[in-house]
Amino acid sequence: SVCVLSPGYVNARLEKETPIFNKQRIDFAPPEKINSLVVSSNQLCMSLGKDTLLRIDLGKPDEPNQVELGRKDEAKVYKMFLDHTGSHLLIALNTSECLYLNRSVQKVRALSRWKGHLIESVGWNKFLGTETNTGPILVGTAQGQIYEAEISVSEGSLFSTNPDQYFRQVYTLEEESGPAPVCCLEIERGIEGKFFIIATTQKRLFQFVGKVPEGTEQQGFSSIFALHADHLPSFREFPASFGFSEIAFYTPKLRSNPRSFAWMMGNGVLYGTLDYSRPDSILSDERVWVYPSDIDITVNKPISIVLTQFHFLLLLPDRVKAVCTLNGQVVFQDMFLEKFGLLTRMIKDPTVQQIWIHTEKVVFRYHVQRESRDVWKMYMNMNKFDLAKEYCKDRPECLDIVLAKEAEHCFQNKRYLDSAKCYALTQNYFEEIALKFIEAKQEEALMEFLIKKLSNLKPSEKTQSTLLTTWLTELYLNWLGILEGDPSQRNLYLDTREKFRTFLSSPKNKDCLFNNRASIYELLASHGDTEHMVYFAVIMQDYERVVAHHCQHDEYDEALNVLSRHRDEKLFYKFSPVLIQHIPKKVVDAWISMGSRLDARNLIPALVNYSQSASTQQINEAIRYMEFCVYQLEETQQAIHNYLLSLYALCRPDSLLSYLEQAGTNPNRIHYDLKYALRLCAEHGHHHACVHIYKVMELYEEAVDLALQVDVDLAKSCADLPEDDEELRKKLWLKIARHVVQEEKDVKKAMACLSSCALLKIEDVLPFFPDFVTIDHFKEAICNSLEDYNKHIEELKREMEEATQSAKRIREDIQEMRNKYGSVEPQEKCAACDFPLLNRPFYLFLCGHMFHYDCLLQAVFPNLPAYKQAKLEDLQKKLAATSQPSKSHHRPKDADTISLGKGQQSREQIKADIDDIVAAECVYCGELMIRSIDKPFIDPQKYEEEMQSWL
Repeated sequence: SVCVLSPGYVNARLEKETPIFNKQRIDFAPPEKINSLVVSSNQLCMSLGKDTLLRIDLGKPDEPNQVELGRKDEAKVYKMFLDHTGSHLLIALNTSECLYLNRSVQKVRALSRWKGHLIESVGWNKFLGTETNTGPILVGTAQGQIYEAEISVSEGSLFSTNPDQYFRQVYTLEEESGPAPVCCLEIERGIEGKFFIIATTQKRLFQFVGKVPEGTEQQGFSSIFALHADHLPSFREFPASFGFSEIAFYTPKLRSNPRSFAWMMGNGVLYGTLDYSRPDSILSDERVWVYPSDIDITVNKPISIVLTQFHFLLLLPDRVKAVCTLNGQVVFQDMFLEKFGLLTRMIKDPTVQQIWIHTEKVVFRYHVQRESRDVWKMYMNMNKFDLAKEYCKDRPECLDIVLAKEAEHCFQNKRYLDSAKCYALTQNYFEEIALKFIEAKQEEALMEFLIKKLSNLKPSEKTQSTLLTTWLTELYLNWLGILEGDPSQRNLYLDTREKFRTFLSSPKNKDCLFNNRASIYELLASHGDTEHMVYFAVIMQDYERVVAHHCQHDEYDEALNVLSRHRDEKLFYKFSPVLIQHIPKKVVDAWISMGSRLDARNLIPALVNYSQSASTQQINEAIRYMEFCVYQLEETQQAIHNYLLSLYALCRPDSLLSYLEQAGTNPNRIHYDLKYALRLCAEHGHHHACVHIYKVMELYEEAVDLALQVDVDLAKSCADLPEDDEELRKKLWLKIARHVVQEEKDVKKAMACLSSCALLKIEDVLPFFPDFVTIDHFKEAICNSLEDYNKHIEELKREMEEATQSAKRIREDIQEMRNKYGSVEPQEKCAACDFPLLNRPFYLFLCGHMFHYDCLLQAVFPNLPAYKQAKLEDLQKKLAATSQPSKSHHRPKDADTISLGKGQQSREQIKADIDDIVAAECVYCGELMIRSIDKPFIDPQKYEEEMQSWL
């Protein structure tokens, strides 16, 4: 089918449409005429001629199986019946006999109990039947009797007993004229153990309904028929007849119950659905398709009927008609050529949904392909839109048509909200639909349309999202404004408000609302809706606007709650100056709860403005927070400590001194500004604090001078601080003594100063006393001073005598060293080169080691510091430059002291300097050996060369 497409789709046929019922002729030429054909579960059985049965597994069509009936008489095959498993085949003969053939065997067996009955129909047991046992089944005869029977194939042998277990009559069907042939039988199981048995005659359709107790299903259906022994069961009857009838069922899935039926009878086709929940009759939605004028039941009456999901097919002698069960229209007609002969039978394989038709010499097969392709259109025309959408959900262009039709239908029936929901899913022009609702004055439906349209937009469609979001906001605000002024609409107002808030807080709309929040704020402001402005600001996390709103309306507690809840440092810095003016204690509590997340330096401006205009009690709140920063958070920022000092100096002098003492006296570990603190304390007259700061700054003279104005004991404690500078300490104590003598005129206290400081003597203090002071006050001090001087003189004499003795012993040691010598034997060898020692100049050390001069020089030189190496080389050059002495053994005494010119050293002095460097200590016993303990045995630079020499 071709759809008329809406905007947004391309009107093009994307694939080649194939017929729903696609006919295929089977490449098969029967050797004899075909009498009957049945198919089930891909198993096909065909009766050929008089005595041949052909079985074909359609999964293996190249391996047909032929079975001979073995009849010698004139009996012919009347009908064949194949069960749902394709295992049990019943062959009814025109001689009122019945044969049985199982798929697993080759031999046909006669059913002796069935003899004498012309079989017209069989109702198979789809619930208990297996490949070896049919379970209880129903058999209808040409005389109107219904029999219950069971056929079983014994395992282990071909047939150990007769296959027909039993064959007993359970009911007789009658029409007005008496018993009538049982044309069709069907057994179905409903819910709660209820069974439905459908039986048809030429004019009537009977239904037998009854329960079979759980666990007794194997006992058969006699109990159901017994319920209708005294009265006729429910039946449908039609007046016309053409000698037989046939009923077909459609089962959507294998091993499930049929969902629809179609009964071909004299007046037409009765079709409908099956409803297993109904108590007496499962037939539902019944309709009758009356035969059209081209079907004459006296000339070309229908032969067979099959039912698919949406069609039933009628087999006529020369053609096949397909009728849609939705609208009763003939949608397909297929004519057959005369050369194939008259059509004989049509049957459907329920498991693979294939339809088979045969004449006496040709077999055809129909494939049902995409039967539901046009069903959506039929349902749509019937206004069954849910079903229409179900059958075109994978075809968006058709779904759009259905939605548009449904939307228009709802609009015409004044179901505006449903219409809006459908329109939002279509590709129809947005402007047309919006204008349609505006003209109808259906704002609520318009809002529903816009909401649905917005929810269906893609993230990339930002412009459309912006338009819809802004429009919806305006509509909501208008609607809320109207409802708010009407007390009778209170519930509707609350419901609409909740919808508006849901719209604002929707995660899908969050990005769009955030990007256009300025426009939304303007809309809210234009409507004066401060409540939703705050609500929207909270959603947008625009807490600055929320807090500002609360502050403007003097809702300071609410503002602080917002700050405390969201813990945004920047907002605290911005709004604290306002909040602390009104709720200082709560603000400080909030600051403390934020802990280290707040930088106290950024809060100082708020505290400064606040403390300048506040009372002492309010300043205490500022001090409380500063103390928290200093003592709990251990802040080291100088600004914080300076501000706390200023607050202490202003209101809490006692806390000021304790703070300064707790800060310590180490300037490197003090976090306040010493100069600022000194100036602050001086301005407020806190002298004790000033003295402490002077001490920290090591300005001891200033500290003592100021302390003397406060307390002499404080000055004394300051005077002892410069421990390493006795002169300064004495000077400070003299200041204290002068103050005591001249200012306080207290001689006893002045004498106490002498005892407090060992550096002061009586003679240092005496000039401070006036001339009229009697000596009695100083007698003891003067005597003590004289005794001290005597002791000092005696100590100096003793030290002089000890120095004289020490100098005498040193002179004796020097003389002894000059006369010290050592003896060397002729066989002694150099400790370094192991050659005789006396061959060359040598050194003899007190430790006993002896070295040639050149050997010792070679050992010592590499280990000397660079500057000594340079000095040694210089001395050697100077020694070589001196003139060589005469070889005569009678040279002058000072032959080695030849002058080398003014300013140059003598040869002996040069040698002595060389000895001081080379022979300062034994190379094996001195510090040189200790310092070289970590030196490698082999020079790293010569390691490779040394290693190669060993290879």
